[in-house]
Amino acid sequence: MVTTSDYDSFANAYSAENESNLFNAYYERPEILRLAGAIRGRRILDAGCGSGPLSAALRAEGAVVTGFDVSAAMVDLARQRLGEDADLHVADLGAPLPFADAEFDDVVASLVLHYLEDWSGPLAELRRVLKPGGRLILSVIHPAVYAIAYPKADYFALTKYSEDYVMDGQTVWLTYWHRPLHAIADSFAAAGFRIAAISEPPPSPDTPVELLPPDMDSGSFMCFLFFVLESA
Repeated sequence: MVTTSDYDSFANAYSAENESNLFNAYYERPEILRLAGAIRGRRILDAGCGSGPLSAALRAEGAVVTGFDVSAAMVDLARQRLGEDADLHVADLGAPLPFADAEFDDVVASLVLHYLEDWSGPLAELRRVLKPGGRLILSVIHPAVYAIAYPKADYFALTKYSEDYVMDGQTVWLTYWHRPLHAIADSFAAAGFRIAAISEPPPSPDTPVELLPPDMDSGSFMCFLFFVLESA
């Protein structure tokens, strides 16, 4: 079984799949950018940057971007995208980060935290590197999705589960940690963050029709849950 520590083995397939698909290119990344707002000149840390598509989009909006990922292969792909002079690092969110206190105006954590069992250390590190009043803008798998997909499971329990995906012709397994909504909110509060916004968005207006679910008639669907947190 492939886990998040094995991203090196399918980095190219994962990057290719996420480049232009519905959930990443037309749903998740546009909403992170919308929530970030005007970011020209702001120093932003892209936590779990993968192959760098969000870093590139943030930089295009005028932000000064630093990125890191646990996968060296993903960081190599990000460097190919962003240039040899890009400020990129191989680092583990589950360990102390190689950045100074209060170094960043904002942190983005795009579909990262749901891979982790323990959020206390990672959230403490992300708060440490944020300036006072800085923002953590993040997305996770919507906890209600787990309840819908696994109706016999205990929604209120912290639960490890794995799912398989076909990416660029390769079958890979991703392992997640489900936690209920109240546990998510409690983790943020315990780390010293205040929830400034919660979003359950529709897909981007420019989403190609052929990518949308054929039975989608409400203009949206349940997939990811987005938060803007402010550091105390």
